[in-house]
Amino acid sequence: RLHRLLYIVYNMLAEKVEQLMEWSSRRSVVRMNGDKFRRFVKAPPRNYSIIVMFTALQPQRQCSVCRQANEEYQVLANSWRYSSAFSNKLFFTVVDYDEGADVFQQLNMNSAPTFMHFPPKGKPKRADTFDLQRIGFAAEQLAKWIADRTDVQIRVFRPPNYSGTIALALLVSLVGGLLYLRRNNLEFIYNKTGWAMAALCVVFAMTSGQMWNHIRGPPYAHKNPQNGQVSYIHGSSQAQFVAESHIIFKYEHYAFIFIFILWKEEVFLIVCSSSEHNYVAFIFNSLNAVQIVCTVQILLC
Repeated sequence: RLHRLLYIVYNMLAEKVEQLMEWSSRRSVVRMNGDKFRRFVKAPPRNYSIIVMFTALQPQRQCSVCRQANEEYQVLANSWRYSSAFSNKLFFTVVDYDEGADVFQQLNMNSAPTFMHFPPKGKPKRADTFDLQRIGFAAEQLAKWIADRTDVQIRVFRPPNYSGTIALALLVSLVGGLLYLRRNNLEFIYNKTGWAMAALCVVFAMTSGQMWNHIRGPPYAHKNPQNGQVSYIHGSSQAQFVAESHIIFKYEHYAFIFIFILWKEEVFLIVCSSSEHNYVAFIFNSLNAVQIVCTVQILLC
């Protein structure tokens, strides 16, 4: 009787693995509804790991973050599907809210997208839920998390993107053309004010979090699929949304305008000052300018 039971379990497992391999051969990410999720993800026996993305991709959900995360998820799944290390030990699946609302309710899940790892044995632990809000959903970050949970190393291969090369070529052509047209008068290169303005723009771009967004790849905002509420400010001090950078950059734009106006006023006072009274007025206005700039910087922080 024990041998018969083991034989039945072995056949059930072999059938499940064979079915998943067949689906994976057609597409890298297997779509699942409630029934498939309960059979292939929750129900034993299982000797494979499954990564599930819980999402809401239907247009009526208006979840732009879900679409962006899905693109990165597809890149990761394709990298695994077409790698030499591909095996039946790891599968990528997706459960859409409109196709598996019962799964969301079963897991008490009220936000999307969410990435979870279901191990071959036992229930998922806290670390088996990907911290998307803090780390972002870039394919490289997902690959690191999967390697930590499954010991499966995935090298991410992205399709070629020539937009950066084209933009760089256009920029070099523009700068080269400008230098050629002004080849007889290159004094503007030594303009300290111009370099100061350019440096200020770089500082503002960095303090707004653009570099963090580029490295981490966070979502633009977070939308709760249950009530539709959109959050533009992250609740944690260890992470941020892209929308926060846009908000901060807007305030920095106002600060730049303030600084430019004050600089023009300072130049005007220097040119027009011809008496001691004017020098005192210039110093007073300069102190006011410093106070305003410091106040703006405090507000930005």
